Amino acid sequence: MALTILGIETSCDETAAGVVEDGKVLRSNIISSQAELHSRYGGVVPEVASRQHVRDLTPVLEQAVESCGLGLEDVDVVAVTYGPGLAGSLITGLNAAKAISYALGKPLIGVNHLEAHIYASWLTPANPAEDPGFPLACLVASGGHTDLLLMEGHGDYRLVGRTRDDAAGEAFDKAARILGLGFPGGPEIQRVSSGASGDYSLPRAWMRDTHDFSFSGLKTALLHQAQDRGVYLADSEETPTDEATTALVRELASAFQESVVDVISAKLVDMARKYRVKGLVLGGGVIANARLREEILRRSPLPVIIPPPILCTDNGAMVAACAYYQHLRGEQWPMDLDVDPGLPLG
Repeated sequence: MALTILGIETSCDETAAGVVEDGKVLRSNIISSQAELHSRYGGVVPEVASRQHVRDLTPVLEQAVESCGLGLEDVDVVAVTYGPGLAGSLITGLNAAKAISYALGKPLIGVNHLEAHIYASWLTPANPAEDPGFPLACLVASGGHTDLLLMEGHGDYRLVGRTRDDAAGEAFDKAARILGLGFPGGPEIQRVSSGASGDYSLPRAWMRDTHDFSFSGLKTALLHQAQDRGVYLADSEETPTDEATTALVRELASAFQESVVDVISAKLVDMARKYRVKGLVLGGGVIANARLREEILRRSPLPVIIPPPILCTDNGAMVAACAYYQHLRGEQWPMDLDVDPGLPLG
């Protein structure tokens, strides 16, 4: 009989729930995004996010189970992200999961948000554990993390590289703000970069002899370029919308995107070569960037497994898929489980 797991995800600004069978079969994946709510602030406001999770969580949970013809009582396991993330956001999801688990007598499993992003690839037609098999080079690139991990088996990770300042997603958001674009920054940068000539170039922080990342200097270089060319103005002024400025914004956005893509793809492929992995697994919201996906596929001599964009962003299905393998290992989580905003992986 199939093991049905309900996954709950509220680590940042998406209220999400999904149902997955046997860690592989996607039954439902419901996501309520707060992007429009936070766009007026140019970034996620933690208190606003927490309150919105409280409003959205019940209807999201109901839709997740009802859309696949189930009730909460039909779920075998309740899984929830307990870190890393925003403390207030995490608390809403964790408390809901505890309530369901306790009321229905179902096992509770706490899931690491970063590990869940990796397991989104198990919801694709591929089975990374068998084809290509372990070890795997994993890239988790999101708003708060840019990590390279060596995955040698289910639950067995070694952190190989990480960002030393801004994560790639944060850098995209800040770059978009500099260029007068919307939030979230990644999709906006990708959108306006289309059709750029590629004549502009921005620096790369290679950080030789390490697989770590740094995007703070790139952000500063973009700011200086935008200031020198009249694109970035005082807060009280709006970015000009004339044709010349629009073209310049497109070129600067493209140059920024190319710098991020170049460094991430090069370091990932180099890490894969050094550790003699069998394949690459990608996860996290930044992986939805088409240019990054394209470049990694072009550079890698090994199989690359990439979830569709809807499974790259935060979602409950990836939490449920990850929890399945924890359940197989016999992991049990107590009802006094607390959130861990800085929870590491590897």
